[in-house]
Amino acid sequence: MASPRVLKLADQIKTIVAQLLERRIKDPRLGFVTITDVSLTGDTREATIFYTVLGDDADHAGTAAALASATGLIRSQVGKQLGLRHAPSIAFQPDAVPEAGRHIDELLDRARTDDASLAERASGAAYAGESDPYKKPRDADDE
Repeated sequence: MASPRVLKLADQIKTIVAQLLERRIKDPRLGFVTITDVSLTGDTREATIFYTVLGDDADHAGTAAALASATGLIRSQVGKQLGLRHAPSIAFQPDAVPEAGRHIDELLDRARTDDASLAERASGAAYAGESDPYKKPRDADDE
């Protein structure tokens, strides 16, 4: 568990980077990007910034290139605004959570359709043997 100071710094880095991407970075390759999370090491030397991009694979590649070229400017601005002795090194990482969520949704939809088709087939089914397959005690009248 990270210390409260590290969590606060990570939240501040997230805000600073989002503002920089919105106002200061004017790279045309930069797509519609959202900063989702920042992971900061305990010694505040390395920051991993997770982001998502709305669009296709070309938009993802262009945004990754734009973020890579703006890393130095972003790092210097983060260091200035936070007033840290050592500005953390910054690495941008595409966030895998939306893709995993989409995959889980697809699996749930497939399971629902499979369940519906199984219920449809089972509605007209009859028992292979008797309707009550369990043995019952015999009555004296049966003999």
